[in-house]
Amino acid sequence: MTLILLALLLWAAGWTLNATLANGPARQSRAVHLAVPLIFGITLIAMWELITRGADVPTVILPPPSDIAVTFGNNLPMLWADFVQTILKGALSGYIIGNGAAFLTALLIDRSDYLRRGLLPLGNFMAALPIVGTAPILVMWFGFGWQSKAAVVVLMVYFPMLVNTVAGLSETTGMQRDLMKTYAASWSQTLTALRLPAALPFIFNGLKITTTLALVGAIVAEFFGSPTQGLGFRISTSIGQLDLALVWAAIVTAALAGTAFYGLVSLLEKRATFWHASQRKH
Repeated sequence: MTLILLALLLWAAGWTLNATLANGPARQSRAVHLAVPLIFGITLIAMWELITRGADVPTVILPPPSDIAVTFGNNLPMLWADFVQTILKGALSGYIIGNGAAFLTALLIDRSDYLRRGLLPLGNFMAALPIVGTAPILVMWFGFGWQSKAAVVVLMVYFPMLVNTVAGLSETTGMQRDLMKTYAASWSQTLTALRLPAALPFIFNGLKITTTLALVGAIVAEFFGSPTQGLGFRISTSIGQLDLALVWAAIVTAALAGTAFYGLVSLLEKRATFWHASQRKH
């Protein structure tokens, strides 16, 4: 009971500190922007530890963060091999292939009204297909290796990226396009000088959305067939063994990879679209 009360006091202290920082004179500084989510996260983890210890929660239901950290450290080589199998082979390859194919298809759609009318409604239909239905089929087609996971990822990221890119290529106004015509600019010149730069915020929005979709797709696909490696394989087998600490260690690995992946794309977006209103500091 004492640990639970301490957890509540810790939550109150963290809330007060964050409210003070968020509303203080330095609230617009970079240090405060980093400190507020960091304090919030540390407070939640500390409360998790105190409550699970204080309430004697069985580890097969919810292990404390300290047990997860010990398991994570003791299984680093195995988790690294799972990371390579799931993230670097399955998710990353499918992410590159799917987004690349979607971008090229968007350029073709931009040139053909027939493809626009035919593919975009099909994209809405394909995006609504449940992954738990398509993943087993693709595993049967491409085998139990990383290739089947990459195929699932391609299917998941292709249409969100396609829709965002097509919308971005339509972002320019008629006056801007007419101005390019007065300069006798060809379609490719108009694309590279005007329409593609205007579409970059939409393209990067699609890339950020598909970072999480790629990770989820690769992990879920491993539930339906995988070699003896992979984060999805590790999660499913560890649940069967009631090793919840290892399950959470695999989840932490996936979360860290997904956060780093999303952060890298966001950094590239800031460098490439520094001129856009969404990136300018007010």
